[in-house]
Amino acid sequence: MSLRTVLLTVPVLALLTQPLWAPSWGAGILGEVGALGVPGAITATVVFVGLVALYCRCLQRLQERVTPEARSRSPRSVWLMFAVPFNFVEDFVIIADLGGSLRRDGRVPGAVVRVWTVAGGTWCLFQIASLLPGTVGVFSGVLALAVWAGHWRHTAVIGRRLTVATTA
Repeated sequence: MSLRTVLLTVPVLALLTQPLWAPSWGAGILGEVGALGVPGAITATVVFVGLVALYCRCLQRLQERVTPEARSRSPRSVWLMFAVPFNFVEDFVIIADLGGSLRRDGRVPGAVVRVWTVAGGTWCLFQIASLLPGTVGVFSGVLALAVWAGHWRHTAVIGRRLTVATTA
């Protein structure tokens, strides 16, 4: 993890801890999850963590299908998406690096890689915005989930394309 990631995580930490230093702004993401009650919060957290694990596995497989000499990072490094709170910033780096790997590999058209990279950066941005208190945070969270689902689907499509290109 780079010094840049650590430094950029400071504002994320401020947003995560906002209910402690500015409670009048709202309860933040923890309050939103807590509003589900204990059973609901546990269920939502387990489901979300499970989905993130499946998404990371999809990203790992995508990176494994890229030719080794084109890879920007180890396929296993996508699991840094679980390194809270650094993951909020590291997710941008992971997406950018995988996009670079896909470009260097050259088997996926550049326009497709650009759309994939922009969509990935967009969900990362909405994910951070979801930490804002109130309606803006909730709306950003919904948008983050929607764009993330689309990005995940696009990741799987590109992965299948690379599999077909390898076996053809």
